[in-house]
Amino acid sequence: MARFDKIELTPAAVLIPIISREYGLTVLFTQRTSHLTDHPGQISFPGGRAEPQDATMEETALRETEEEIGLHRAHVSLLGRLPEYITRTGFRVTPVVGWAEPDFSLTLDAFEVEEVFEVPLAFLLDPANHQHKSMMWDGQERYFYAIPYQSRNIWGATASMLRSLYMALTDTEKV
Repeated sequence: MARFDKIELTPAAVLIPIISREYGLTVLFTQRTSHLTDHPGQISFPGGRAEPQDATMEETALRETEEEIGLHRAHVSLLGRLPEYITRTGFRVTPVVGWAEPDFSLTLDAFEVEEVFEVPLAFLLDPANHQHKSMMWDGQERYFYAIPYQSRNIWGATASMLRSLYMALTDTEKV
């Protein structure tokens, strides 16, 4: 990974909402709108940059989730944090895992979020679905994780955070 010790990273947090459905546990994702400056059109977790009024990264994740998709914090029980993730775009992201009660309704911020969808947690935790890929970027080969699901491609930071969740839940160092 590129060296970030000489630049100021922007603190940010995302919520990884796990939901209990009749058919099993799922994880909620957003697809960002295509006109955004940062990560347009990509699949992500709800979240964003920290604001001065946020006392903790958990507050950032909950506030941003409310703003982006209308999932109120009253419907979320926080379960813990995953290791921070440094993006190539200069963000230091804290993934916060939360249990979301399924009796919520959502109101999407149409400027930021194209749509929301859920993926079965069992699919995301199956290492057979974790692909390690590479591509050339700015003349260098870059490596990243991808987790294709149906017609969607979950990759990059989001897929790496899912790998962290997988490792935390399975107590796996490397697979």
